[in-house]
Amino acid sequence: MFSKTSKYAIRAILYLATREDPEQKVGSKSLANALDIPIYFLAKVLQDLVWKDIISSAKGPGGGFYLSEENRKNSITDVLTAVEGAEIFRGCVLGFPTCSEKNPCPLHTQLFSYREGLRYQLNHININDMADRINRHNLKI
Repeated sequence: MFSKTSKYAIRAILYLATREDPEQKVGSKSLANALDIPIYFLAKVLQDLVWKDIISSAKGPGGGFYLSEENRKNSITDVLTAVEGAEIFRGCVLGFPTCSEKNPCPLHTQLFSYREGLRYQLNHININDMADRINRHNLKI
């Protein structure tokens, strides 16, 4: 359902969040290798997330990406909106440019409650909560 960019962003953030020391900085190359994601693609995604205050970074020797306490409070909706834009929860699932309540696409009504339920769930779970669940169940990211 989510784009490759969104999936990579979420995985990278959760990787940072599940580390023993979540404020320890990780370079984009190390992160890309750990998650088996193309380095240049991931580096662009990470820089965008820094610019939108979803993750933090430090330059220079010992620098890299990390999550501050404030970053860890972001919801998964915040992450998805930062990557995809607000349309991710408002746009037509079929991509119809004129889909709306007055001019619905064939799936508009059926998917409305599903989309709203998903948005609600993702809005009420933050990065820290997700990291705790991953660590508790020993999941691979």
